[in-house]
Amino acid sequence: MTSAEKSALIQRGLRFAVTGLFVTALHALIAIVFINFVSALPPLANGVAFAVATVVSYVINTTWSFSARLHGRTLLRFLSVSGCGFLLAMLVAWTAQMAGLHYLLGIAAVALTVPAFTFVLHNFWTYR
Repeated sequence: MTSAEKSALIQRGLRFAVTGLFVTALHALIAIVFINFVSALPPLANGVAFAVATVVSYVINTTWSFSARLHGRTLLRFLSVSGCGFLLAMLVAWTAQMAGLHYLLGIAAVALTVPAFTFVLHNFWTYR
């Protein structure tokens, strides 16, 4: 890997991280507003927030983080990676629980593994 390729990879990673923080905050904001002003059902609120956050994440990550065009092919791949990330989050949390770890360690493990996993898949599959 050349110096320019390493630099581009780092830039994509940093943009992906910033986007992730923004989309996480957006998810939380939408869920809170939904619970307080639409329906006091947290699962429904989080479902709506997740859907909106996923669409926003796709648009920002495609156009900014990975400097690609919005396209049906990348959308399907993005959604596939998101689904795999969801399953991985559930698996990591379940594994932590089965190991008898405190739930906060499970959350930390999810926070450390899922973004790295999804970035690698997006970088080498979704946007290639």
